[in-house]
Amino acid sequence: MEKNLLEVNNIEVVYNDIIQVLRGVSLNVPRGGIVALLGTNGAGKTTTLRAISGLLKPENGATKEGYIKFKGIDTTHLLGTDVVKLGAVMVPEGRRVFKHLTVNENILVGSITRKDGAKKIREDNELMYRHFPRLSNVTNRMAGYSSGGEQQMIAIARALMAAPEMLMLDEPSLGLAPILVKEIFENIQRINKELETTILVVEQNAKVALAVSDYAYIMESGKIVLEGPSRELKNNPDVKEFYMGITKGGGRKSFKDVKSYKRRKRWM
Repeated sequence: MEKNLLEVNNIEVVYNDIIQVLRGVSLNVPRGGIVALLGTNGAGKTTTLRAISGLLKPENGATKEGYIKFKGIDTTHLLGTDVVKLGAVMVPEGRRVFKHLTVNENILVGSITRKDGAKKIREDNELMYRHFPRLSNVTNRMAGYSSGGEQQMIAIARALMAAPEMLMLDEPSLGLAPILVKEIFENIQRINKELETTILVVEQNAKVALAVSDYAYIMESGKIVLEGPSRELKNNPDVKEFYMGITKGGGRKSFKDVKSYKRRKRWM
């Protein structure tokens, strides 16, 4: 059995045949682990997930160099539906629920590719409400009337209904209140442990992502610029300053102070 469930090796991604977005990106996701991909907006994190998920083609993107392997199978040029069937499912940024379907109908949509029978699907459907008890009170409500936090939970539950071996989450904390971010990431840890689901999470919120992940990569301008065990990166002075806004004096840097960070960053 492969130690790494996912292997991304030196990939380059181009949009419209001219715009290079990723430049030699490599990362591994070990089976059973939680890996975080961190970086500011526009760093190339979502493009990396799209490449892994087989979703570049609808965006006029393509992987020109390198390869992607999932479970040892080359998935570099597979379409998204084939990647899902192999067991890798992405929760996109912005939640994207089906607003005119009920909460439960949204969740059940995720099981459309499964072939393990109605009984197992029913059991997993019930399991989603144990993982996300907030949704138990709104199961028959139109998803479009749910709060942002509830919609994020619906989107994760829908993805889990596909029974993935690896769950990919794109900015799960985006636009949510801190208390809901804490709840979402606690659920991510429970999903990893209780469902034995490998997780790759893309986040701008470095503090919360490093708190739950085992290993992390930091991306800038389409490249991986730093990687390591999450507990080590949490204590890295550059990561503290540029991704958590923590200065040596213990305060937070102002926008004016961080504008010149690229000139001073030790890894650049």
